[in-house]
Amino acid sequence: MGAAEAAAVLPSDLRARLGEFAEPVPGTLTGALTAPGARETLARAEILITGWGCPPLTEEVLDGSPHLRAVVHAAGSVRRLVTEGVWERGIVVSSAAEANAGPVADFTLAALTFAAKGAFTAAAAYEAGWPAFPDRRGADGRTIGVIGASRIGRRVIAGLRASDAGYRILLYDPYVAGPDAAGLGAEAVGLDELCGASDIVTVHAPHTPETYRLLDARHLALIPDGGTVINTARGALIDTFALTRECATGRLDAMLDVTDPEPLPAGHPLLHMPNVLVTPHVAGAQGSEARRLGAWAVEEVARLVNGVPPAGRVRRGDLDRLA
Repeated sequence: MGAAEAAAVLPSDLRARLGEFAEPVPGTLTGALTAPGARETLARAEILITGWGCPPLTEEVLDGSPHLRAVVHAAGSVRRLVTEGVWERGIVVSSAAEANAGPVADFTLAALTFAAKGAFTAAAAYEAGWPAFPDRRGADGRTIGVIGASRIGRRVIAGLRASDAGYRILLYDPYVAGPDAAGLGAEAVGLDELCGASDIVTVHAPHTPETYRLLDARHLALIPDGGTVINTARGALIDTFALTRECATGRLDAMLDVTDPEPLPAGHPLLHMPNVLVTPHVAGAQGSEARRLGAWAVEEVARLVNGVPPAGRVRRGDLDRLA
């Protein structure tokens, strides 16, 4: 689904998959949800399927949707979509964050492999001469610091454990106790210890007031020389100015799929450093991968219609710990 787009049920093939519906409400809503055409559709809709860029479900929208009982978000975070009115009306909210987690974890694991192999240093020195074999860096035995045991963070840990590289995995997450971290295959540590001991630090925490600039100048300075910072979570979790300064000296490398601000302004130093890769928020489902989100949304609607608890339900209290 494109920006500013929300699809009110039902997709063309959903009726056949879910059985008989009484007067289904088909249609695609583009633009303002308070436009005349949108109002007519929402006035009868019981389930709303939304995507990235969908306008917020304001009081005006909700007042015009008297039969709405569920919102199925075929994307990740619902923070910008769901308002207090949604919770107050008891509308069920569900997110495809789990379906979106796979591509992000795969992207992160690829970035971790590049970082562990010292690909940036090797690429920057390519024309000056290939490094001698004893000077080349390998991945085996490297220490990876994972910030946040989110659904993506857990997938990353699982992928690291599955590698033959024998990574040491450190985890910082105030909600995960030592035994639980051990069950995931990681060592629970404080943030200072994680930064000080990790060759690579990868960020998978939500953006909350507590995590704003979690990796500040002090924590970045703790990361050993030659370390790499990877961020596929939210840009605001890292102090951009402090990271820019560390990367400019060549002390740290970085792979950033998200930044603060996003996008970075034209000419920003991070965009021109040989030891930094900045990608335009592409770690999540892109192109053909978006079919995963659509398939998930169809199955989630099937669960709702058939009285089965939704797999991706989000509750008001979850927002403090979700992206």
